[in-house]
Amino acid sequence: MTDTLTHTALQPFLDAETVVLRAPVQAWSGADGAMGAAPIHGVYLGDVRVLAGLRLEVGGDVPEPIATVPVGASAVRFESLLRGLDDPGADPDVRASLARVTATTGIHERLTLTSRLDRVVTTEVRMRLVPDATTMERIKAGLPPESVPQSTVAAGSATWHGEGAHVALDGRGASLEPDGGGLTLTWTVAIPAGESVTVGFDLRAYVDTAVVAGVRAPARWGALDPAPSDDRLARWLTRALDDLEALRLTTTEAPDDVFLAAGAPWFFTLFGRDSLWAARFLLPVDDGLLLASGTLRVLAGLQGSARVASTAEQPGKIMHELRSQTLTLESSGISLPPLYFGTVDATALWICLLHDAWTWGLPDEQVEALLPHLVRALEWMRDFGDSDGDGLLEYVDETGHGLSNQGWKDSGDSVQWRDGTLAEGPIALVEVQAYAYEAAVHGADLLDRFSGAGSGDPWRQWAARLRTRFHESFWISSPDGDYPAIALDRDKRPVDTVTSNLGHVLGTGLLSAEQAALVARRLVSPELASGFGLRTMSTDSAGYWPLSYHGGSVWTHDTAIAVSGLARDGFTAEAASLAEGLLAAAPSFDYRMPELHSGDDAREVPRPVPYPAACRPQAWSAAASVAVWQALHGVRAPRSR
Repeated sequence: MTDTLTHTALQPFLDAETVVLRAPVQAWSGADGAMGAAPIHGVYLGDVRVLAGLRLEVGGDVPEPIATVPVGASAVRFESLLRGLDDPGADPDVRASLARVTATTGIHERLTLTSRLDRVVTTEVRMRLVPDATTMERIKAGLPPESVPQSTVAAGSATWHGEGAHVALDGRGASLEPDGGGLTLTWTVAIPAGESVTVGFDLRAYVDTAVVAGVRAPARWGALDPAPSDDRLARWLTRALDDLEALRLTTTEAPDDVFLAAGAPWFFTLFGRDSLWAARFLLPVDDGLLLASGTLRVLAGLQGSARVASTAEQPGKIMHELRSQTLTLESSGISLPPLYFGTVDATALWICLLHDAWTWGLPDEQVEALLPHLVRALEWMRDFGDSDGDGLLEYVDETGHGLSNQGWKDSGDSVQWRDGTLAEGPIALVEVQAYAYEAAVHGADLLDRFSGAGSGDPWRQWAARLRTRFHESFWISSPDGDYPAIALDRDKRPVDTVTSNLGHVLGTGLLSAEQAALVARRLVSPELASGFGLRTMSTDSAGYWPLSYHGGSVWTHDTAIAVSGLARDGFTAEAASLAEGLLAAAPSFDYRMPELHSGDDAREVPRPVPYPAACRPQAWSAAASVAVWQALHGVRAPRSR
């Protein structure tokens, strides 16, 4: 390991690194536990890295790593050998086990040295730490720290602060000395014959401007009934539920309402769309519906109440992203305010989650408490989501520094014509029309149930007009069968690229049986189905590239949405085929499915190629395991029709 890194303005790669987490804390390292050799390495609290480097020496030597042993999402052991302390012979006599445990406020490091020798081994343990206070946005942009915080050392402990973070280090009996901008902890230890000795440190921190906080209580997951029939699915579910427990957060304003952080490392906060999809996937195992109800309430509490151009807030709109300060990504010209509403789909998805949670048993009194928010969300779709009054929902960034695309594929090149030309906005996405239709119909059902028969009729009529307008505008004729466009552009022309967005339309009621069959056939075609999941863009598009973020890669949650929609519309064989792709990919990622992976064809590569900057764990990728289980096993909500 080196403490001084050569930085270039490139987003850090993640796929080869080791992470443990307990939101809002995460610790990234190499497979040997050392920190500092890769730009992402370090310990983070929220959006601030508080420790940038860790190097271990025992007896003047760096231990030789032999294994990385995960102990759940929040803990890991790094096993190594200390052959410099051995007696002669082939077998190793002294080993080191570095246990790293993350908590909601910091990390605990414990190094255990174990000897089988018949004599006492006396040696010196040194850990060199590099304090830090660098914002996540600088790290994601590939920029070096602006400054190194100054540490205050006293009696085996140290403190430092910066970017709102305050850090306290307890050396637990170590001699602690400043060391060229770092801190060196030293222990002189005597390992008894045939026994062990343990040393270590505790690091705790808080951020005085934090808007989210961790959850200490254990998660409550219901039983998987029936048990998964495929061992790969069972392993994926086990890993995923463990990761999801570690991704739980609350806001500091509503500490009783639990939701899921979007993912590590960049998105340890509330994201409307991500948190909603993850909670929706998890309904079958969300014991007491605590996660669903918490997600619904926390987003309702932040629902838009006024028109604010700078934040994209509008009355009734569900927010996109919550941060403690403005997020600036200079390379892309993006600057997002702390509470940002730049999403076109979260409002409809909030309504869908409310309805689905009710079908899974959300108590009537909790639904009734959210009815005013439901009405405002429906009104947003009609009055603001459909900004030009054409009966469809569209978006455009009015600030000049927000997200140019505001659906789930939010990269700048995600909506393009088949020849690779970018579509110009305002953009009306295909899946957003489906979400809005489903939300209006199911919102109407809830209004009838709780506000009296007929209360929902105006919204059914609105949904019917949207459905008519959709079928008039979105369908494209093709020799291979008609299909819906990914979007309409600013001139209301159907953008002709074939994409995975089609899968989001199934199961919403927007399509006829014949149209659903056309979409189902497209989804399992070799142009879209990679064998490791559903490609985001068809291989016959000019813009296709298997390592394009939204233009050919495979996203786990995206495939799971298609699997769920296929199953709901009765295409069980097609659902099983796409699900098999994810199950084939899962072992290559040790059953921790990343945010996305490459769209390379499974007939050409024996295992999926990682997307090197993909987040992991990612909430909706992990929660997708439950959606796949539900689809493959025909699990239905108690109140489903």
